[in-house]
Amino acid sequence: MLVGSFERTIDPKGRIILPREMRREFEGGLMVTKGLDNCLFLFPMKEWEKLVERIDEMPSGSESTRRFTRLFFANASHLVPDGQGRVLIPPRLREMVGLQKEVVVVGLASKAEVWNPEAWRLYQEQSAKHYEQSAADIGY
Repeated sequence: MLVGSFERTIDPKGRIILPREMRREFEGGLMVTKGLDNCLFLFPMKEWEKLVERIDEMPSGSESTRRFTRLFFANASHLVPDGQGRVLIPPRLREMVGLQKEVVVVGLASKAEVWNPEAWRLYQEQSAKHYEQSAADIGY
């Protein structure tokens, strides 16, 4: 399970070291793509395959489906961690969400997100005000 938040540095080659606590989930490789709220998604391969099946079931006649799937899959890349747990985040994806030297990797149970630290800080501040209401909205 992917949980927690971890500060990481992007090395000069554009790689980040995956948190040790998350590496087991990513051993078989992972997919990275544009996420929501200006972050990147990291999917373990088994979760990626489940997601692809769900997306394939979406109505292809829907403009929203076409728009989402085109951008989601066009920006996806398959990554394989090296022996030290490093993965190369493609430059276009780093630019897309404003990743520079520092990042925050956030676990969301079945996937992880990679954030610009300042964007993550702002998101947390804004979302904290709505935490209880969000919990109620999802039936928790």
